[in-house]
Amino acid sequence: MTNTSVEREALHFRRIDMQGWRRSDGLYEVEGRVTDRKPYDFVPWRGGKHVPAGEPVHDMGVRIVFDENLLVCDIETFTEAAPYAQCPEGGRPLQSLKGLHMTSGWGKEVRHRLKGAASCTHLMELLLPMATVAYQSMSLASRSRPERLDSTGRPVKIDSCYAYGAERELVQYQWPEFHRPKPAQGGEQ
Repeated sequence: MTNTSVEREALHFRRIDMQGWRRSDGLYEVEGRVTDRKPYDFVPWRGGKHVPAGEPVHDMGVRIVFDENLLVCDIETFTEAAPYAQCPEGGRPLQSLKGLHMTSGWGKEVRHRLKGAASCTHLMELLLPMATVAYQSMSLASRSRPERLDSTGRPVKIDSCYAYGAERELVQYQWPEFHRPKPAQGGEQ
């Protein structure tokens, strides 16, 4: 908890916005944008452009077009503000993600393909949560599909997050046959 009696000096502001859409061509799109601002005039200490207080140091983002299987069909980057002239070029390597699925293993593959100086760090960091936004954007379409099951017939949603833990009330209500009550602790019976 923050101690309200301690004074704080603002040093940096970052906003990350993400949004998903269904497109008229049957595909989906998700956009992520990062904006960094400083409350003081900023000049990168290794050189770069002078950015007045309150103006964006970074204002850049990624748009991903994908299909109903979360397959990346197209990817585009944009840079409205960046401290170095080379920064916009850092989005080009993201083209290597076309053809990948934003499913299990997405984060590992993104980090592998775009690590370090291979791409813009800010854009690469946006890609990781964009897969979740893409998935959430398809929730209406997903409701009309049959539930995904593993090889044993168990819904893959179970144990996918805290709320869907096999021992929790949500699983007991939704899939009682897969509910696993939490064992008693401390010798209770």
